[in-house]
Amino acid sequence: MAAPADAAVLVAIGSDLDLPVVEQAAQEAAGHGRALHVLHTFDWHAAFAADSVAAPRDRAEELLTRAAQLAHQTEPGLTVGSEIVESALLATLIRRSETAFLLAVGDSGMAGSGQCVPAETPAVQLAARAGCPLLVARREPPPQGPVLVGVDGSPSSHLALQWAVECASRRDARLLALRVAEQDEDTDAVAEQLNEAVARHTGRNGPVPTECRVVRGDPGQVLIDTSRTSQLAVVAARGDEPGRAMLGAVAQSLLYHSPAPVVVVRGLSETPLTGPDARPARNQRP
Repeated sequence: MAAPADAAVLVAIGSDLDLPVVEQAAQEAAGHGRALHVLHTFDWHAAFAADSVAAPRDRAEELLTRAAQLAHQTEPGLTVGSEIVESALLATLIRRSETAFLLAVGDSGMAGSGQCVPAETPAVQLAARAGCPLLVARREPPPQGPVLVGVDGSPSSHLALQWAVECASRRDARLLALRVAEQDEDTDAVAEQLNEAVARHTGRNGPVPTECRVVRGDPGQVLIDTSRTSQLAVVAARGDEPGRAMLGAVAQSLLYHSPAPVVVVRGLSETPLTGPDARPARNQRP
């Protein structure tokens, strides 16, 4: 699927706890030359149970106003729209993701909780079922480390690599491409394949500082450990990119346990990653 050329970054917010997600989504929107659209789903059943029906609606309006102000403070000049939708959160976001460039949500506090994460958690469901890449933001700001991407050689992982290269270029960050080799694989041959793939994608974005690393171990755990010093972790939803409601074990591990924000790449084909209003990559400025 290819998103429309004018597709926006869509960010879903439910409360003040989601305002950090707006900030990260605004940065992604500006970097890719996209507009930002802030969405809040309103529950009339909860409103009727409150002391005043008007009060929950007023709070929703105030939340959207604060979100738009924060987006403009983060990225002056960014086009920002907002909307209250009177429908169920998950169904709305899955439907809207079909025409979005990127969907951004919070992680419901799952990172670092050490608890079993319910499969019905919105971020988990959206990672498996969204029609576009999903940014899962964290409540704590990440370090200024590299942009990490897991590459296993599959076509889907090459799309994740393409996304990660673009992110690193726009952030003026180093790209760390990580491949976890199987026990029976020749690490030298795997390293050569990884280097060739990275060179092919970085050539489209100008000079991007890169590091290619091939290691052995459990892919999920290796990526989680490496993500602790990364500003962003990028991974394909699943190596063989199956139909909806499927999420690979590595993507799940990063989603549940990485302290860094995670982009789960799915729903892409030949979609251009930058719009006409994209700001120049920082490492390409004079």
